[in-house]
Amino acid sequence: MEGISAIILAAGLGKRMKSALPKVAHPVLGRPMLWHVAQAAKAAGISEIVFVLGHGREKVMETANLFGGKVAVQEQPLGTGDAARAGLKVLSPKAKEVVVLCGDAPLLRPRTIRTLIAARRRRKAAASVLIGVLPDPSGYGRVVRNPDGTVARIVEEKDGDASIRQVKEVNSGTYAFDRAFLARNLPRLTDVNVQREFYLTDLVVQALEEGKIVVPVVAADPDEVRGINSRRELAEAAALLLRGKVDALLDAGVTFLDPARVYVETEVSVGADSVIEPDVVLAGSTRIGRGVRIQAGCVVEDSRVEDGVHLRPYSILNGAHVRKGAVVGPFAHLRPEADIGEGAHIGNFVEVKKSRLGKGSKANHLAYIGDAQVGKKVNIGAGTITCNYDGIAKHPTVIGDGVFVGSDTQFVAPVTIGRGAVIGAGATITKNVPPYALALSRAEQRNLENWVVRKKPELLRKGGLKIPRLPKGETG
Repeated sequence: MEGISAIILAAGLGKRMKSALPKVAHPVLGRPMLWHVAQAAKAAGISEIVFVLGHGREKVMETANLFGGKVAVQEQPLGTGDAARAGLKVLSPKAKEVVVLCGDAPLLRPRTIRTLIAARRRRKAAASVLIGVLPDPSGYGRVVRNPDGTVARIVEEKDGDASIRQVKEVNSGTYAFDRAFLARNLPRLTDVNVQREFYLTDLVVQALEEGKIVVPVVAADPDEVRGINSRRELAEAAALLLRGKVDALLDAGVTFLDPARVYVETEVSVGADSVIEPDVVLAGSTRIGRGVRIQAGCVVEDSRVEDGVHLRPYSILNGAHVRKGAVVGPFAHLRPEADIGEGAHIGNFVEVKKSRLGKGSKANHLAYIGDAQVGKKVNIGAGTITCNYDGIAKHPTVIGDGVFVGSDTQFVAPVTIGRGAVIGAGATITKNVPPYALALSRAEQRNLENWVVRKKPELLRKGGLKIPRLPKGETG
């Protein structure tokens, strides 16, 4: 929206959170609550956002930088009016309208911000204010109306009498202001109140003194006016956002076998015809393709899972890329930069880190693949590991197309295995293997006849076996 800027008030101490982390930095569905507010403003079409920060601001700067990094500092917590004054000093002079938002209101929706702006413009009002109708308005400022329905005043609960506390309409702390009105009247605010703070709500009285009006906009969903002040309220807000996220995915063609038993964060995307079983966690920037099956207990974070992939139960993916039609798990662990090729199989208790497996390759049992490049159609036997770390540095293992790796093989990196080679079971590979070669490193097997009878007969007794007679001439 041309000529509209936002000031987000995010300098509160948040004492009831009982945390060293600033209140607005606490995550809600994978993102700081402040991020949700800024994202709503951006989605509403507001390009310039100023963050008013205070205590612990260094822990909030990452979020501010994501949205342009304009920051004003409120050194002392002297109220919302003082915070708005700090923000106004940083705003571009091009801004003709200013939306003021609370950094602890992550349930606010972009369309509500647009409605608030439109209501002020339509009535040519000094301001519009978002209000909610709550069955229990405790803790919120109350909105008192004029006979014509406009706002007469907003009274903080601590400053109100018994009649004020009966009012169900509450102030959300979200406003749209005419820039000129805001700049003219913020310096006139006083701290004559119980809290000895500068209240932004006092601008309502100043608007009436100028012969202007303040327009109320009732939130379609009362949850949008929720501010978060405690861990309990944080959990409640996260639950509401989660329910909305799951509902949106259901509407987009995703199947959840039990929608109440999944956790899907804000920025996750899931393609149609995918099936998500109970107790699955989808977090961070994860992208799930179409027709994917994710079975119970999987945790997928910051990963890309392409169409038709099958994640079997209790697999963990973090920063991984699983390509079309691959099968992973159960109990597999894909660590950052694991890249599993199209149609590849990663099976039980296999761990992959910073490695690429080519199309159709398989590591089905009990293996560790780290810092490796594995070609197409490679079979990696059970118990295989890449010994990629020498105590000082990491080293690569390169395995060519079509290699067959026998069980219990150790690749001591750096090492390269040529295409089509066969690695015998139990090998420790310390040198490069040419293409199409057979590599063996095990010692020659020796069988000592009747050794148990002669040296350890008690093992036979323990196993319930009779001790056979030794051949004539053979003694212990």
